[in-house]
Amino acid sequence: MKAIENHNFAEYFNNYINLVEEEDLQKALKKSFKEVKYFVKNLTEEQGNFAYAKKKWTVKELLVHVMDTERIFCERALRFARNDDKELPGFDHDIFVKNSSANQRTLKDILKEYKVIRKSTLALFKSFTPEMLEKGGIANGNKMTVLSIGFIISGHELHHLNILRKNYIID
Repeated sequence: MKAIENHNFAEYFNNYINLVEEEDLQKALKKSFKEVKYFVKNLTEEQGNFAYAKKKWTVKELLVHVMDTERIFCERALRFARNDDKELPGFDHDIFVKNSSANQRTLKDILKEYKVIRKSTLALFKSFTPEMLEKGGIANGNKMTVLSIGFIISGHELHHLNILRKNYIID
């Protein structure tokens, strides 16, 4: 991706970034959210509680995982943009999901919160100056820049949308 070709980030994140087609971060974040919303908006509560295999997340848990991850990555972006030079910890997504109570919530409620989170993410990244977007740091042992984090958020979302499309074919 040309938008971040000069940015220093861990090779691992290419798995997500390569899923993003837009070069403009705001457009990328809007498009990936729109695609998830389109997939989820007509699901029933029963479908939201569906997991395609034992020990796999339900649709609701997957959505809350994406939201939790977005929040954590936004905190990383903010800290790097503000010159916080401390290495930031990772998080155990399985523990987060296990303790999310996602399946006790409605899909409508989850999507409502998801929309608020995305609006906040868009506002945060819009507030960053070009210089701030170039700044970077280390989180969970991985190098990343503020701008690359934005594309990672979108790509992570698309990654999980692909999983929904592939494994959660719901009739």
